[in-house]
Amino acid sequence: MNKKISEDDIKAWNDFVSSDKPIENKDKNLEAINKNIGRIKKIDLHGYSLDEANKKIEELIFDFYQKKIHKIIVITGKGTRSNNESNPYVSKDLSLLKHSVPDFLRNSESLKKIIKDITEADIKDGGSGAFYIYLNRIKE
Repeated sequence: MNKKISEDDIKAWNDFVSSDKPIENKDKNLEAINKNIGRIKKIDLHGYSLDEANKKIEELIFDFYQKKIHKIIVITGKGTRSNNESNPYVSKDLSLLKHSVPDFLRNSESLKKIIKDITEADIKDGGSGAFYIYLNRIKE
């Protein structure tokens, strides 16, 4: 283990100590993040049939809207274990929750009024196996 402090580290420390720049309060940022966590909900639809998933998501959206939730993370999975190839009467793509649930939401007249946007989730929230629903804010 090298115990000698490099010249760069010494210079960085001296610059830091002699600086008049205020130090960023990272706890303040954390407080803002934690405040918004209550406005984000996550739903996992694994194991639901298409009808069950659509009914559940519709019910939850109305509930979350009233509770002033602004963002919903919906986990559908990627459909890689779906057994739709064997049924000729079922579309192998459109029967998957990852495609069908957002389509249901976009076509529901009552939900269109409260849904602001639907987008694919970031990789940290499930990537292509999940999506976000952003709800409008209640006008007070």
